[in-house]
Amino acid sequence: MKAFAALPLELKWPAILCVAFAIFALVLGLTSREGLGYRLWISYGSNLERKLYRLFVFARGDRIATAQLVAIALFAAVGIVARMRGGALIICLGVLAAGPQLWIEHKLRARRAAIDGQLDGFLVALSNALKSTPSIGDAFISVQAVTAPPLRQEIELAVKQMRLGSTLDLALLNMATRIGSRKLDSALSGVLMGRQVGGNLPSILDKTAAAMREMARLDGVVRSKTAESKAQMWVLALFPFALMLLFNLVSPGFFDPLTSTTVGMLCTTVAFLFWAASIGLARKILAVDI
Repeated sequence: MKAFAALPLELKWPAILCVAFAIFALVLGLTSREGLGYRLWISYGSNLERKLYRLFVFARGDRIATAQLVAIALFAAVGIVARMRGGALIICLGVLAAGPQLWIEHKLRARRAAIDGQLDGFLVALSNALKSTPSIGDAFISVQAVTAPPLRQEIELAVKQMRLGSTLDLALLNMATRIGSRKLDSALSGVLMGRQVGGNLPSILDKTAAAMREMARLDGVVRSKTAESKAQMWVLALFPFALMLLFNLVSPGFFDPLTSTTVGMLCTTVAFLFWAASIGLARKILAVDI
């Protein structure tokens, strides 16, 4: 508010007009069905809804997007009235804008990891069920009672789709698409190939379960071998910032030339790009895929 009051009179009215025009353009873009803003709004809400559906959370994406917009507007107003620093305000608004997407992605990764951990027992249970019944559909129905969530939710949905007229192949393909796990894709591929080609399907499932257990063991070995290197990577990544903080505490204003001059800002930008590239390269080297 002080910065606005300090503006010359010939600049105040253009600033007010620019803000009013931005608000008008935002409202017009969100209310007009032909506008780009409305299409982006609908696309964002649909994307949230699809991801929540994979988590078995049945909520409307447009309501979440509306709540985000209201929260961003309120926080921006409070931040301006409270005279928050520009950098802190931008970071907080960025967190509000990207928070739901990041939370959903985290939950999807956790759900995928939990399902991967259940595949071994699921394949063994399915193999035992097939030894007592020749129908894979009936075997799936019997397996869902002994399977724990979250895999049980996926099996129940696949069974419901089959009862509504969907084929077993299509129900399993939909299940693999929802989860997005390579391990589950391999397990379901074994089921589908054994069903179509023929042969001793329980034996195929037992061998697939054994292969899954071996892959899990190797994955644990790789994680233990690379854990120390990953810790070293993050220490080296955070060390420059800790060093800058200590230098600034000992000698306040030591790094002012890097933020107050054009050459300093250019050097800071180049250094940050090299830092980000080194972190990305180190993560790619340590991401050993089995």
